Amino acid sequence: MALQIDISAIVANWKALAARAPGARAAAVVKADGYGLGAARIVAALYQAGAREFFVALAKEGRAIRPHLPDDARINVLSGHMAGADLDGLVPVLNSAEQFFRDRAMRPCLPFAIQLDSGMNRLGMEAAEWSAIRAEVLALKPAFIMSHLACADEPDHPANAAQLQAFRDMTQGCDVPLSLAATGGILLGPDYHFDLVRPGVGLYGGMPFADAQPVVRLSLPVIQTRPVLPGEFVGYGATWTAGAPRRIATVAAGYADGILRALSSSGASLFADGVACPIVGRVSMDLVTADVTDLETVPDRLDLICPEQPIDVLADHAGTIGYEILTALRQRYERIYL
Repeated sequence: MALQIDISAIVANWKALAARAPGARAAAVVKADGYGLGAARIVAALYQAGAREFFVALAKEGRAIRPHLPDDARINVLSGHMAGADLDGLVPVLNSAEQFFRDRAMRPCLPFAIQLDSGMNRLGMEAAEWSAIRAEVLALKPAFIMSHLACADEPDHPANAAQLQAFRDMTQGCDVPLSLAATGGILLGPDYHFDLVRPGVGLYGGMPFADAQPVVRLSLPVIQTRPVLPGEFVGYGATWTAGAPRRIATVAAGYADGILRALSSSGASLFADGVACPIVGRVSMDLVTADVTDLETVPDRLDLICPEQPIDVLADHAGTIGYEILTALRQRYERIYL
């Protein structure tokens, strides 16, 4: 099983998204081990390309990449200052008054940032909580103040304009760098860019960045092929039955490797040099079966993620999103960095 990861494509996508927001600094979101692709490799390459700000979800993710970055790189922790967290060398993005006072009591002279809730109702201080401590926070000069858009992948959604206005209202008069846009927000245009943008899934070839270079190719080894006669079934539950003579290939991967069971007979395919080989029967723990009847020769590997079936197309077949496809990929794959 080979998972090819094109680091140069990640760098190119970062540069392309940064160019969409020329008045802002471009950070890079590398949470969940760089969306499952290996944060240590990714941050080193992005730093060489000019990135100096990185975002992770948890302090332990920040500690994992800290040794791979020079001291002038800032690693921001979106979960903020959780009780017992080791934040050495990291910058917590504080989400509540409780986190703010905990952080200032324990790290009085170290940098911090603030997250405001502009309407998503997930993380960050709401307007009343922020108003109560705003003056005290601003006196201590946070590194930046941020919020997060709920519907940035839908450009016409009214929540975008509402959140933009709420963020402007809460930060009016703040002499502090501001950040609202992740990948989708960058694509909404300059009104959303402020001082710092935070591209995430677009770095890894995901939507809504339709112009992204593909980053991942997932190739699965063929274990065996066999003829299947009309009326014979394939896989658990006998959910697929051949209506004509078919040739079926079994590949060495399954849901234990992050290939979602929802891809079973879903319209998704494995590919051989651009030729689609439909997945038939159920995805099992370690095996997937595909109809390779149309191939003159069955290669030793078939591709699940490739230019013909990028992560978001595969996600559509599974009824999910590209984020889940990427982060579901397990460690059994041999990772090959290009």
